[in-house]
Amino acid sequence: MNRYPRDMIGHGPTSPDPKWPNGARIAVQIVINYEEGGENNILHGDAASEAFLSEIVGAAAWPGQRHWNMETIYEYGARAGFWRLYRMLKGIPVTVYGVATALARGPEQVAAMQDAGWEIASHGLKWIEYKDYTAEAERAEMEEAIRLHTEVTGERPRGWYTGRASMQSAALAAEEGGFSYVADSYADDLPFWQSFDGKDQLVVPYTLDANDMRFATPQGFNSGEQFYAYLRDTFDCLYAEGVMGAPKMMSIGLHCRLAGRPGRAVALQKFLDHVRSHSDVWFATRLEIAEHWAATHPPVTFARPSEMTREDFVAAYGDVFEHSPWIADRAFDLELGPVHDRAGGLWNALTRMFRSASPDERLGVLTAHPDLAGKLAAAKRLTQASTAEQASAGLDSLTDDERDSFTRLNTDYVEKFGFPFIIAVRDHDKAGILAAFRTRLDHDRETEFATACAQVERIAQLRLADMLPA
Repeated sequence: MNRYPRDMIGHGPTSPDPKWPNGARIAVQIVINYEEGGENNILHGDAASEAFLSEIVGAAAWPGQRHWNMETIYEYGARAGFWRLYRMLKGIPVTVYGVATALARGPEQVAAMQDAGWEIASHGLKWIEYKDYTAEAERAEMEEAIRLHTEVTGERPRGWYTGRASMQSAALAAEEGGFSYVADSYADDLPFWQSFDGKDQLVVPYTLDANDMRFATPQGFNSGEQFYAYLRDTFDCLYAEGVMGAPKMMSIGLHCRLAGRPGRAVALQKFLDHVRSHSDVWFATRLEIAEHWAATHPPVTFARPSEMTREDFVAAYGDVFEHSPWIADRAFDLELGPVHDRAGGLWNALTRMFRSASPDERLGVLTAHPDLAGKLAAAKRLTQASTAEQASAGLDSLTDDERDSFTRLNTDYVEKFGFPFIIAVRDHDKAGILAAFRTRLDHDRETEFATACAQVERIAQLRLADMLPA
């Protein structure tokens, strides 16, 4: 099957109301990445020194060698930066992304995290790149990370974030089965459910923009003021959306060796003061957000079109275009994906096949439609969908005069155009349908053929809206 795995629609144009506790307009989620002592280092069995996220922008790894400057920058994070952030944030719910080997080398920091009541999620076994790992090797390190994390902290992690992830990292975390959420995504401002081999896994997305890592990247933040301004503007935008009825989540990413530096910590404090000047703000750990979302918006289970066999797909959607299963059969061969598991996406796929069909094929779809309030309706031989649609406009309960009008108009229309009058009756009442009937009888055939085709598409749209999530 030609399938596209990426989800390019997510929650869609209207995001769900997260119903944050106490009517909060925004959930603010602060992450401290604790990586110091888990980074690349030949002391840790790695092939080279660390080269990522430090004051040495553009640093290169040193194969087979230790890097004094890099090591001491990371050591600052553990020795000084962590404690500065701890003093600043210990009264706020915080999630720590803890690299297991770093946690093992920082017992006093772990004790402080626990004393503050912070959530300690897993940030993997080591702070290294996983893009070239086999699934088996990465799975083994994930299992060891969980084991070591549990040994060091006293409880297994409930959240997972690889960070320097492979294409299989999130799927492996879902496969492991013990995580309330996975954070290896930057795809949304709200949590969402993602299916991995049929298993629904909650994803609480993270951020790389409202993140102090940009102090260590080209064209990133050059000063604390830039960091503060960006965090403030992000908060203000999301807070305003919450006031308008669409609350969101704001993630903030911190690193002990980066935001823990004095000149940047001041910017973080200014941001916290700005947030505290607003009412209806929920500071939460990622686990609290995950548990709330799972209770408020549990996964919706349904047969996903993009995962169906051809036979099941055609059986389910073959009559969306009246008695024309060939449209669904052709659509099955398109590049279907998660976007087509929603009503609008699947409608687009089916409609593409209708629009690209030959004039004779489209005429066949038109002639497959029954007359409105005609003989098939009287004989109760309409499809279930057509029966319900005609009933919605009261066409199943006509007076004798109304039935005579429909019969006369149907006859005149078919004699002129060669196909039955088609209209999305759920968009109209009886009077509107009759008025449209009379107006469209004055069309030339080309205009009316196009009008009828547009109505066929609208009928399909309405049918799919009843069958799939919007």
